[in-house]
Amino acid sequence: MGAKARGGRYVLGGGARRLAGARVLVSGLRGTGAQVAAALVLAGTGRVVLHDRGTACTTDRAQQFLLGESDVGQNRAEVSQRVLAELNPRVVVAAHTGELSEAFLASFQVVVLTESPLEEQLRIGDFCHDRGICFIVADTKGLAGQLFCDFGKRFVVDEPAEGDPVCAVVQDISQGNPGVVTYMGTEDSRGNLFCDGDLVTFSGVEGMTELNDREPIPVRVLDAFKLEIGDTSSFSPYRRGGLVSQVWLPQEHSYEPLRQALVDPKIQVMNPKELPRSCSLHAAFQALHAFREERGHLPRPRVSVDAERVLELARSLGAQQGPLDEDVVRAFASVSAGDLCPMAAVLGAMAAQEVLKAITGKFLPLDQWLYFDALECLELEGAERLTEEDCAPRGSRYDGQIAVFGADFQEQLGHQKYFVVGAGAIGCELLKNFAMMGLAAGPGGDLTVTDMDTVALSNLHRQLLYRTADISKPKSVVAAAAVRRMNPSVRVMAHQNQVGPATELLYGDDFFRHLDGVASALDTLEARAYLESRCFRCHTPLLDSGTEGPRGNVLPMVPSLTEPLRPGDMSRDGTFPLCTLRYFPRTIQHTLQWARDEFEGLFQLPAEHVNRFMEDPAFLDQLPAGLEALEVLEQVQGSLRERPRDWQDCLLWARRRWQSCYHDNIAQLLHNCPPEHETSPGVPFWSGDKSCPHPLTFDPDNDTHLDYILAAAHLFAQAHKVPPCSDRAAVQAILRNVVLPPFMPQDELRIPLTEEQEEAQAPVDSGRLAELTQDLVQRRQELVGGEEVQVPLMEPIHFEKDDNIHVDFITAASNLRAENYGIPPADWLTSKRIAGRIMPAIITTTAAVAGLACLEIYKLVWGCRDLSCYRNSHLWLSDCRLLRTHPLPPPVYQYGGQEWSCWDRLEMQAVGADGQEMTVQEVLDWMQRTHGWTVTMLLHGYTMLYDRGGDEETRTRQLAQRLSANLEDAGEPRRRELQLTYVCEGEDPEAEDARPPLLCSLP
Repeated sequence: MGAKARGGRYVLGGGARRLAGARVLVSGLRGTGAQVAAALVLAGTGRVVLHDRGTACTTDRAQQFLLGESDVGQNRAEVSQRVLAELNPRVVVAAHTGELSEAFLASFQVVVLTESPLEEQLRIGDFCHDRGICFIVADTKGLAGQLFCDFGKRFVVDEPAEGDPVCAVVQDISQGNPGVVTYMGTEDSRGNLFCDGDLVTFSGVEGMTELNDREPIPVRVLDAFKLEIGDTSSFSPYRRGGLVSQVWLPQEHSYEPLRQALVDPKIQVMNPKELPRSCSLHAAFQALHAFREERGHLPRPRVSVDAERVLELARSLGAQQGPLDEDVVRAFASVSAGDLCPMAAVLGAMAAQEVLKAITGKFLPLDQWLYFDALECLELEGAERLTEEDCAPRGSRYDGQIAVFGADFQEQLGHQKYFVVGAGAIGCELLKNFAMMGLAAGPGGDLTVTDMDTVALSNLHRQLLYRTADISKPKSVVAAAAVRRMNPSVRVMAHQNQVGPATELLYGDDFFRHLDGVASALDTLEARAYLESRCFRCHTPLLDSGTEGPRGNVLPMVPSLTEPLRPGDMSRDGTFPLCTLRYFPRTIQHTLQWARDEFEGLFQLPAEHVNRFMEDPAFLDQLPAGLEALEVLEQVQGSLRERPRDWQDCLLWARRRWQSCYHDNIAQLLHNCPPEHETSPGVPFWSGDKSCPHPLTFDPDNDTHLDYILAAAHLFAQAHKVPPCSDRAAVQAILRNVVLPPFMPQDELRIPLTEEQEEAQAPVDSGRLAELTQDLVQRRQELVGGEEVQVPLMEPIHFEKDDNIHVDFITAASNLRAENYGIPPADWLTSKRIAGRIMPAIITTTAAVAGLACLEIYKLVWGCRDLSCYRNSHLWLSDCRLLRTHPLPPPVYQYGGQEWSCWDRLEMQAVGADGQEMTVQEVLDWMQRTHGWTVTMLLHGYTMLYDRGGDEETRTRQLAQRLSANLEDAGEPRRRELQLTYVCEGEDPEAEDARPPLLCSLP
């Protein structure tokens, strides 16, 4: 299975296997249809047929990103087919330009209509409902969109929830009616793992064995660690061990056909307060169909008589539920002729996710209507004054955008200077949208994109701008070239730099202050937090976007208007207590982390140490004293002693390692702590969070055993520069003849059983250390004297999540460890995701998030200073929910008798009377003169510039120094601008009181 196919299964579950056999029709290849089709092709849908009877026109190119300038005048489906076919060679992409007859429709599993008249929607909807074909309508008009799903009379959802079923370690089960299960939460769990009504099964329970392998049992949650499970009074007493696992059973759902759903709509909303607005849009879309049927065109932009006619039709249709919001209908109608790329991206991505649900049975489908609008854009100051002339067509590719925001705004878009940080999944979608919108496509415009990564095979299933031929090329360079192809007018520049402390000379304060905005497309919370801090410091607007599987969010940060962003607590680093990993794992996360540590300890660190030992004669002297030195030296000695001559030596090494990890070490642990061992009379040692393990017996016919040997031997061979072999049959034949010495327990071996024992260091055997040092010095002399030695002697191997051999080793090593402890194993993809610490990205979520971000960019470009117009967006595609809320205003505080915002700062030109940089004394005088504050302490970061509490000689010297003199003495680079903190008279220097920072501009 290739990287593309594997990628979708991170989020789509086992149903992703059905994608390859699916047949989907996408009708209408303007913006929304193009987004749906591209997402389905990238996801690996088996056959995607594109239908459109129209020809591409210039105005299509403001939202249809598959079209080139030379495609104007050609059939949209045919030109789109040529581009989409290049995206994924495993997908058959075909074009159809004829009628949508019943005979033609009957061959599809899913039919998606965009840009279709209502009469056609009803005809095809009836046919699909009767035939059991999943039917979807997705349509955007101006600043509003609608989505409808009919998956038939009986649709089965195999996996309704996001993520994986929960599994927890049992600590106790009471005998009673009901019985109460006490379980242990995982390290990263927040709140209850289970919900009332969840179905669970039990495995590995000792004592109360009646629970093992029973049919799923419903539970009632008592608290964060206790469940009721029914009558256990007749069961045997619980002794120890066991796992309680959540079970997902398939759900059956039924849907009404479009004809019925129009009259009696089920509209999905985040809260009941949104329902009247959605009902008004439901009526408005029907009225728009009627207007188009009546007039032959959509309402003209900003023509009030047309908008009023749509309102009349909405009233007469009587389709709304409850009172009609006439302002919403008017606003919708006044810009319904507009075509906006961000709206097409949001609705198209959401529709594509519904198609994937129809195919895979993963996640709950939409039931049945969803309406989304960004009509708040019409409330921007001055937008109400736009006229018909302002929004009239110009024969430009941007006419669809001009219809909404006017021609002057389009010019303003072209002047923008934006910085896109990251050219991965979200970055590609942002850049595609920018090209369609014409951002930085005019005089003075500038679009800079930076990403230090290169295109990898695994990127191709979710990153729209890359093709197979781009693998190993810089992402930013390839992405910039793609933007130029989509819109040659965009002034885009590619950088290959990380944005962080190391590049502050390149991306300094001046750089950020000259920008109109920054779009964050980063995939780690740490990087997002750093970028937020830079934009906050420089008062630069920031759009922060993030995704994880089907979830996404967009947070705008507008200087002085919104609160600063907090992208969330720093994510867990995947670390666990050492004794848990070594002796008492409870979850597959524990065994995967153990396998990652094994990888590093076997194939990376020893090779690095050996190379340093061989190349640096002072290596032994530079080692830190204590146990760490002993461990390093033993690693080096072991690596030199075990140097393989050929592939068979590598196999034998891997076989010995298998025996040590999965048999001997476990047998030794059980020798020290037998299954019946008690910590005190009546209290078993192996209970609660300690599961009693069992040794494994090697079997060359066991696939997991053989997978481990092959992967470990391959990596060992690579590290020692020995040619590997992948002949499984030959390897099995060798392994059948391997006989290892029997295990002999060591009575004197100490095993740390608690964190305290793990952290307590045993005294270093100085004699052993001296012996090792002497032996290694002699061995180095022998190797250096030999003619065959290569420098470097070994090849360190760093774990790479996109290397299949690496993931093969991690998966096999972890699952064998899991088998030792009775932990359910993880498949290859799950192991890769957890061990690679991947934040899963799918094209549907990234496209929707990028579209939501670009809606906020419209407001920033407009210069909006009204907080109520901005939106924080939170998206859950797993159940088709979108929550948009107002950002919070910035917090304020009191200082020096005034109220300050967190955005406020004191700004001064730090130029003295002599034209030179101010001295510290001059800065203090300025503070006293301007604000009446007597400064007692002045700092730049941790560097003290002035302390009134120091001795007189030190104070005199500090006051006379230029501002940057102390910083140069401390080794800091010279800056054009310094941000200083201070303490004033009467303040406690240890207090954490907020105060406005002092910003000093140097000459």
